[in-house]
Amino acid sequence: MELKQIRYFVTIVDYGSLTKAASHLRIAQPALSLQLSNLEAECRAQLLIRTPKGVEPTEIGKILYRHGRIMLRQLEQARQEMQSGVKTVTGLVALGLPTTVTVPLGMPLVRSVREQYPGIRFQLFESLSGYLSELLANNRLDFAVLFRDVETRLISVSPLVRETLHLLGDCGLSDAVKARNTCSLSELHGVPLVLPSHAHDLRLTVERAFAQAGTEANIVADIDSPRTLISVASANIACTILPLSALPPSREATTGLRTRRIATPEIARTMSLCRLVNAPRSPAAAAVEKVILSLVPQLVADGSWPGVTLLGIDR
Repeated sequence: MELKQIRYFVTIVDYGSLTKAASHLRIAQPALSLQLSNLEAECRAQLLIRTPKGVEPTEIGKILYRHGRIMLRQLEQARQEMQSGVKTVTGLVALGLPTTVTVPLGMPLVRSVREQYPGIRFQLFESLSGYLSELLANNRLDFAVLFRDVETRLISVSPLVRETLHLLGDCGLSDAVKARNTCSLSELHGVPLVLPSHAHDLRLTVERAFAQAGTEANIVADIDSPRTLISVASANIACTILPLSALPPSREATTGLRTRRIATPEIARTMSLCRLVNAPRSPAAAAVEKVILSLVPQLVADGSWPGVTLLGIDR
């Protein structure tokens, strides 16, 4: 099994197409197909299956893809370390952040990494937590901040903060609720709500809380953009439920938007820094992790990350 074949196979899976992979690799498609056939013969297994949308890895192919990505990442890290020597921390580090976490953490983290480790090339992926979990499992990320507090056989978990959810807006609320800064889920019965779709962890968390409280959420629209959810609440079209960290740093666009902590029952979730248990950790990745664990307490202490409680971070 040659490293070139591994690189070719990983590229095919990434692009989901032999044609696109061949174009990216700048080789003829028949030559790429031959390399794939040789690799399958050596593995004694089919690695890809054809679908209407392109090609996807088989179960055996997924195993090879996961290990192949680790091998290629290690090779790239070794190349960069050899080129830079031992004095400067260099290398590529990929981190995944859910959209609502990017608001308080994204920019300060990029700035801190640039100031402390200018030799590190930092990649920040902003997406749904479910998709970030998939990228992490496939070793596309060094770390991901995910809404989980339980470790698995493959994923290690370092809790960062506990986040509480708030009701944003006044639409449909009784006068008694409007006069308070807190509310209960029972008081939201019939109140029009806009929430993210079921692809978001937040939607599942909210619906589970309503079910446990013995009531049902009156969801009038599924909107996957936090910015649009906030705009709808600001325009008094419907209320929404989000963490306070989703609000823009500058509150000019949301002037007059009321926020209320949902207190009965409280809706909260743990946010953790997650990584693959057996994946190698480069000096650059260790440096970025150190920055994150140092930066999060600062952001919570100075109020830059509202609506969260710091958990036991080992720095």
